Amino acid sequence: MIAGINWRLALLAIAIVTAGVQLDRQSGKTLGLASEVPEPVRSVAQRPIAALALDSDDPDRMLVEARRLVERRPIPAEHLRILAQAQFAAGDAQSSALTIQYAAQRGWREPLAQETLLRLALDAGDAAEAAKRYAALFLRRNTEDALLEELGTAVLAEPGGEGRRTLTGIVSGGTRWHNQFLQRGARVMPADAFIEIVRETSENGTRFDCEALSLASKTLARRDDSASAEFEKMVARNCQ
Repeated sequence: MIAGINWRLALLAIAIVTAGVQLDRQSGKTLGLASEVPEPVRSVAQRPIAALALDSDDPDRMLVEARRLVERRPIPAEHLRILAQAQFAAGDAQSSALTIQYAAQRGWREPLAQETLLRLALDAGDAAEAAKRYAALFLRRNTEDALLEELGTAVLAEPGGEGRRTLTGIVSGGTRWHNQFLQRGARVMPADAFIEIVRETSENGTRFDCEALSLASKTLARRDDSASAEFEKMVARNCQ
């Protein structure tokens, strides 16, 4: 009798946990379900719960939910970024700075982490590190051009400087994104920096597509006539 009751209770417990896990998975597609998932089985649902906590006025709640998120799903860089925001909101700037660095190292596609680390690198005078983070943001198609313009002015300010040299090395080794570099770089980078990087990369042996170079020249012409004229001469030499 008692064994039968225990068996039924065990089956009921398994059913409840299974339902909770399924609801948790579904919350990844239907965010409104996140708050309905029982706390002990939250995994997927914990991300929207933590993100929602960031919009509250309760720093303690932010930290609790963000820490719970990282404990349960420590791999995604976005989760570390959420924790860094919570730590900053709670007044722990030192921990926040460390966490955002971990997030940036773990996920090159996490934009806020990359931007934060880029600004920290600029503050520290580390132009090479700033250029690496700039490249990560540049490669992300959803990064706004206005942000790349703003950051590029600082990262690529010095002619022949470490920032430009670092980006030249990255472009030289990234053959799959040369056309993207030409198309977007002509729009968002300081004109003289863009020309220098293309010139140095070409001298290092990179062969750019001539049609892409021509399109880049037209883009530059809309921004800077003299820079476009200089670029046209370089295109002519490379596409004879």
